[in-house]
Amino acid sequence: MLEKLTPAAMPAPFAKYSHAVVVPAGTRMLFCSGQLGLAPDGVIPEEAEAQADLCFAAIGHMLAAAGMDIGDIVRINAFVTDRAHMAGYMTSRDRHVASPPPASTLMIVSGFTKPEFKVEVEVVAARAG
Repeated sequence: MLEKLTPAAMPAPFAKYSHAVVVPAGTRMLFCSGQLGLAPDGVIPEEAEAQADLCFAAIGHMLAAAGMDIGDIVRINAFVTDRAHMAGYMTSRDRHVASPPPASTLMIVSGFTKPEFKVEVEVVAARAG
């Protein structure tokens, strides 16, 4: 069982994430590479939220292939190319994470492999057994 922590001595998270997650010994781990907002047909949506939805869909496929689901995500690292894309990313993330939420970091970066990409998301997941 994963233990998601928001210690009382710290300020509450200002978005849907936990400050820390404890992963017990012997837990099976999944490390997902960063996923970009690319549809299976090669289309890259214009909106950051739609790109993030595609990132989380791809992550969902990897979780399922490992016998896991969104409740097993312990950490999200997300990257957006502009502060203006944060709201769209966060709206998508909030739809795609369990409660209590995983630990999460969001960074603004200068760009990705193609200028059309606005969002990249990578996760770490863990499941006992």
